[in-house]
Amino acid sequence: MTKKTLKNKALTKKTAIAATLGVLTILGTTSASTIANAQIDMAKKPVLVITNKAMPSARQAPSAVYSTPARAREITPQEVTMSPYTEQSQTVVGQKAQGLNKELFALQSRVERLSTQLSSTETRGRSMAADYYSSVATINTQLQTGTTPGNPRLVNKLNTAQKNLETLSANIANLNSLSVEVADTASKASYLLDTVRSTYNLSGAIEEDHQRLAQLEDQINASIVNVSRLQSSVSDDITRTTAYLTSERSNLRTLALAVSNGDLYGQSLASQTFSPATLQQASFGGNSSMSAPMQKRLLAKIRFDRANVNFEQPVYAAVQSAMQKHPNSKFELVAVHPSTGNTAQVAIESTKARRNAEKVLRSLTQMGLSLDKIDLSYSPSNDANTNEVHVFVR
Repeated sequence: MTKKTLKNKALTKKTAIAATLGVLTILGTTSASTIANAQIDMAKKPVLVITNKAMPSARQAPSAVYSTPARAREITPQEVTMSPYTEQSQTVVGQKAQGLNKELFALQSRVERLSTQLSSTETRGRSMAADYYSSVATINTQLQTGTTPGNPRLVNKLNTAQKNLETLSANIANLNSLSVEVADTASKASYLLDTVRSTYNLSGAIEEDHQRLAQLEDQINASIVNVSRLQSSVSDDITRTTAYLTSERSNLRTLALAVSNGDLYGQSLASQTFSPATLQQASFGGNSSMSAPMQKRLLAKIRFDRANVNFEQPVYAAVQSAMQKHPNSKFELVAVHPSTGNTAQVAIESTKARRNAEKVLRSLTQMGLSLDKIDLSYSPSNDANTNEVHVFVR
């Protein structure tokens, strides 16, 4: 009985509140009669609505209206010096550098192969020369102590010496072939260097591309130096071996006569140098004197002021003219370099001048001029602006 009284009092109180405020809506665990009374009062203007539903959101302006000004993010030093700016990317110049790198590798392999081939040829030549002189020394020793005419032992040694000379003659053919291949390699190295230098001017390169090109340029220059050394070595070997074969073949003929007769004659008379007797010494200027020797006279001056200097034809014409007038003339090549600048610059220019003089020497020997008729020297000059080679005749 008590519980029922309390419930009625609660309902009476709720009805009074609804009448006073206008409406009271309670959703959830309310009774059916309470909900009905609330719906009747909804005709009136509600003063307070209590619900568990979400309130409708207010309509806001688009976000783009308030997008500026906006705060930019902070750029760190690592982002500037590292990724993504320095991220490796394949460029046209980079692809060109890769192709040049492959060509450089092929060039270096070819230079190494030619160097090995030259070394083996020289080793074989030294071995044949040692065998030849061993046979000749045995024959001369026996002839010195006395022997019989046509001694079969000496004849066998003579045949061995002859075979050794023939082997050395085959070495000359190998050296000539090697000389042609080295010259072709030098041309390819120069072309590769020009290609690398022209690649610097291509557009669309990154910093790493030019760094790689600089490395390629230095490596090609080193290969060019090696090729130049090979050219000088091959040319010297050909000149020396040719003169050696010419002299020893003549000596061998004399030695064969000595073995046949059982006597010691010595070297061939063909190896002796004879000059025509002249009563007066002539000079290229047209003046002559009976007491003064021929003066040293400048025959040609070659200025190496650019990469490729075509000096062979004029020098050949000048030397040929001098040899026609005076067959016994000798020549002197003077490597002239500027003396201005610091010590390091003078040393570098002196080295370049000597290489140029070696190049002229190589050309003269290939033209047929004997090596014993050419002298080499060098001289600094205050008047020289670039490396020069002066050719003197006396």
